[in-house]
Amino acid sequence: MELRHLRYFATVAETCHFGKAADRLHVAQPALSHTIRQLEDELGVALLSRTTRQVRVTPAGEFFLDETRRVLDAVDSGVRGVRRIGEGQLGLVRIGFTGTAAFSHLPHLARAVGHRVPQVELEVRADLLTVDQCDLLRAGTLGIGVLRPPVAGEDIGFRVIEVEPLVLAVPADHRLAVEPVVAVADLRAEPFVTYDGRNSVVHEAVLRSCRDAGFTPRRVHEAPGTAVLLALVAGGLGVGVVPASARSLPLAGVVFRDLAGAATVELALAWHRESRSPLVTTVLDALEDVFPSVRPEDTR
Repeated sequence: MELRHLRYFATVAETCHFGKAADRLHVAQPALSHTIRQLEDELGVALLSRTTRQVRVTPAGEFFLDETRRVLDAVDSGVRGVRRIGEGQLGLVRIGFTGTAAFSHLPHLARAVGHRVPQVELEVRADLLTVDQCDLLRAGTLGIGVLRPPVAGEDIGFRVIEVEPLVLAVPADHRLAVEPVVAVADLRAEPFVTYDGRNSVVHEAVLRSCRDAGFTPRRVHEAPGTAVLLALVAGGLGVGVVPASARSLPLAGVVFRDLAGAATVELALAWHRESRSPLVTTVLDALEDVFPSVRPEDTR
């Protein structure tokens, strides 16, 4: 039994006329009649009652017609789904986010994808360092990364979507909390709550800023991420230097201040160039207007 047997039978049963069914199917009427006979012989039951004047569906035919429609609907739905996946319009995309980017950029990203490609489902992994995201992109575990360059390896393509300043986070009762702008050099004597230094782009930018101001920060606590870092600052254990997007994480007891003389950090959309799927391409295209490249020359 083949799908064409089912399609031929469904068309004859719906029209109750071999001539009309043959026209609709674009086949010769004798060939259509022969195919229906083959189907009935295989099933061992008459599906249609034929006379010189009319064609009627038998009780067995009525039952088989319902089943045939379900099968054909499922096949057609599968074909449409496969085609939409091939066109990048349907499926699951796993996206990784570094640090505060999930709070500052995920809402806009999710809205853009939901509007442009509503049948694409997003699976989000947050608080991933750049090096970890690159490994996951290479492994195919992530389709897109929202990370902080630089990235290692020519196989990771990226485009920078934001150049973000570093800002100061201090306890609300700190002496610098009343200053609208603080210079990095003013932090020379302060205890620091810093990021865990392993593979942290932001941590390296903080160290670079302090060294450029003539000192090495006195680290009293390390934090695995921005949320913990800010909680320690709120507890009065030190000051922190964080990306400006940390302002999207308001926390009682913490005040953010602009930081003069600090380095900047970049945020980029990244993908694995050798395994970039149509679905990933579609999502990246959908994000083009929401997150345009701020440094086109960095696009690879």
